[in-house]
Amino acid sequence: MANGVPDAADDNVIRVTTLDDPRLRDYSHQTDVALRKAQGSEHGLYLAESALVLERAVRAGHVPRSVLALGASVDDARLALGPWADSVPIFVGAGELLAELTGYILHRGIIASMNRPVLVSPVELLRDARLVVVLENVADPTNVGAIFRSVGAIGADAVLVTPRCSDPFYRRAIRVSMGTVLQVPWTRSADWSILAPQLHGEGFHIAALALADDAVSLRSFASEGRRPDRLALVLGAEGDGLTPEALAAADTVVSIPMAHGIDSLNVAAASAVALWAVSA
Repeated sequence: MANGVPDAADDNVIRVTTLDDPRLRDYSHQTDVALRKAQGSEHGLYLAESALVLERAVRAGHVPRSVLALGASVDDARLALGPWADSVPIFVGAGELLAELTGYILHRGIIASMNRPVLVSPVELLRDARLVVVLENVADPTNVGAIFRSVGAIGADAVLVTPRCSDPFYRRAIRVSMGTVLQVPWTRSADWSILAPQLHGEGFHIAALALADDAVSLRSFASEGRRPDRLALVLGAEGDGLTPEALAAADTVVSIPMAHGIDSLNVAAASAVALWAVSA
């Protein structure tokens, strides 16, 4: 062992001593947008941080391209890779060198370059679902990740993200979601002129969470016997809220009762409250 880096006895474990290996470009100060358009990949790439997230990605059927690991994390990387443990390149190096490559410290010891899967059509995703969440133009990846974590924990069946919504495969969204972005079925939708007929065609009642004079209280909407059998909860952008198009598509506008003069919750917090109410 040299400088905390184990000897690379396995064929797919590669010791990093310089940063000129072209296979390391996936990690070289890459932005999420650049990874999404990465050359040499069919549908783009995303980065999975930590052994837990990598394991969840592999379980979801996503194909790893390579792994970057601190010296002490090689065994964790191999376990997380599962069936890919002996074939996917595992680049291992000292923390200082890997931080120079990535631009940040690998606090979780592992980061993997993953091939983005092909997204299914919204209609296919909706076919067997009963409760779905629609994210309209939610721009902050942290909020997207937190909403996915609530969806995974509380139990919605799927998520639809509109064209201007932040990408759930962005590194921060995946990290905040604790990998649930890789477990919860989701896809990118079209705009409301197409999405609303798709939801209604599959029998979904569209409930938009918004502040409006004609809004129904979430308590009343979620009361026993009132919740529609197939329900799409629509959550809007931070600050601006839902667009007029989303409100026009809604069958019901729903609001969460507030106290102490507070008008609303952060969109991620609102998603957890609303999901719990309609799932209870």
